Amino acid sequence: MTTTDIPATMRAIGQDTLGGPEVLHEIERPVPQPGPSEILVRVHATALNPTDWKHRALAGLYLPEPPFVLGWDVSGVVVAVARGVTLFEPGDEVFGMLPYPHGHGAAAEYVTGPARAFARKPRALDHVPAAAVPLAALTAWQALVDTANVQAGQRVLVHAAAGGVGHFAVQIAKARGAHVIGTASAANHEFLRGLGVDEVIDYRTTDVAEAVRDVDVAIDPLGTENALTSIRTLRRGGIVVSLVGVDAERVRAAAAAAGVRAAGMLVEADHAGMSELARMVDEGTLRPTIAGTFPLAEAAAAHALGDTGRTVGKLVLTVP
Repeated sequence: MTTTDIPATMRAIGQDTLGGPEVLHEIERPVPQPGPSEILVRVHATALNPTDWKHRALAGLYLPEPPFVLGWDVSGVVVAVARGVTLFEPGDEVFGMLPYPHGHGAAAEYVTGPARAFARKPRALDHVPAAAVPLAALTAWQALVDTANVQAGQRVLVHAAAGGVGHFAVQIAKARGAHVIGTASAANHEFLRGLGVDEVIDYRTTDVAEAVRDVDVAIDPLGTENALTSIRTLRRGGIVVSLVGVDAERVRAAAAAAGVRAAGMLVEADHAGMSELARMVDEGTLRPTIAGTFPLAEAAAAHALGDTGRTVGKLVLTVP
């Protein structure tokens, strides 16, 4: 595709009000133009994350009121580069996460974003599974590697281990030589064992804080009460990393009393992290699990499935 082939308008999935999946509808809008240090990507696939359906439905999160186009995960092909870009050229296959939270807009045929929010797409994946990687796997990477600095031989507790972030977290921790404990409903235990989880805990029937001890790193995607439970599993000097908002004062006080650390993080766009994830995929140590695929026009159906909270792995929208 040359710049003369880029259309003036594109399809996207927008919403004019907050609400259920029914507020999503197909819209037409101008194809964005890349600014300095940005690339324009023809989107082949984009994945959904819990932040998508939360922002679709709830006020008071990171975005202003609609109208807006959601989506942060991208896998596609570079069609134009702006001044200052040296990493990519038109025709390169890339994947990445648009800057979170204000870089949203991936549920569309074209997106622009900073060149360094992307990396070259793994050779081992086509665009659909590649789109499933960025936000969730980058969250897991930044929690385990950048924040907790997990080391071989350490004990890592991953809550909601069969979910989008969780199933990447267990693979990253295993690749770094950790002993991994995962919580999930009984129906997902075999799936987790297949990913290499060493101990699987049914959170519905087991008191995790009583069953698990001497943990070095706990990954908390659930909130304040789960972070407090995680603190009780940690050895002195351990760390709980919360991926969602918590009552920071309560959690920090509990952590200090137990002689452990508590950290809260938001995922950041990261070329280096994406490149490491691509390397792991091509080495065979990281693989995404796809819970379902939907054409872009059926985004509402994908959101409805995400709303159930029962998917294993990731939901992906294809953009033909």
